[in-house]
Amino acid sequence: MSVQIVLFDGFDPLDVIAPFEVFVAGSEYFLDNALDITLVSAEGAREVVSGSQGLRLRATAALDPHRPGIVLVPGASGPVDGDPDEGAETIPVLLARFAATGAIPLIANAMRDPDVLVTAVCGGSLALAMGGLCEGRNVVTHTLGMPLLEATGATAVNARVVDDGDLVTAGGVTSGLDLALYLLERHFGPRIAHAVEELFEYERRGTVWRAAGKAPATVPEAPTP
Repeated sequence: MSVQIVLFDGFDPLDVIAPFEVFVAGSEYFLDNALDITLVSAEGAREVVSGSQGLRLRATAALDPHRPGIVLVPGASGPVDGDPDEGAETIPVLLARFAATGAIPLIANAMRDPDVLVTAVCGGSLALAMGGLCEGRNVVTHTLGMPLLEATGATAVNARVVDDGDLVTAGGVTSGLDLALYLLERHFGPRIAHAVEELFEYERRGTVWRAAGKAPATVPEAPTP
């Protein structure tokens, strides 16, 4: 099974490296190298500059939307505040720029392929939403981006990981660890995921919300004094 981690200009290195390390450890130590983990970009093999002081990673292939497995989209790294009209490369600017690239049609094709699971870390889900791919879907992003997520027509769910079937997202700067561990559990079972947790000396945090089961009853509002 393949794992394609999508790089774009301004990406957040932690959103890439954290799940990369989880998948590599799971594959090499516990799954007899069952995973093929690749850094990709929409444009093909190239050096990609992150949003963290120019740190670069190399995409070694083009994103293949029909390659069976997982496609993972990271968020962006950069300033939160600043005037884009004055040239500020804020995180929303970087995400909107990525949402306007050729990556979005490729990811849309991946979402239509039953053999591909599209996932996103932190601001990555907001980029997908800006590209029109999350309307009507249950999604989470960084807490600062939740109102904008709702504005795109997505249903923002306040959880660490949100499993909406063929779209799985995680919210928070460090949530790439939790997302990747959950994906190992979803595909290979809890013992594999737990083995990686023990290896990393890391305990998953937060709630995994799934689009399943009975919906909770509406909690009545408290009366106004």
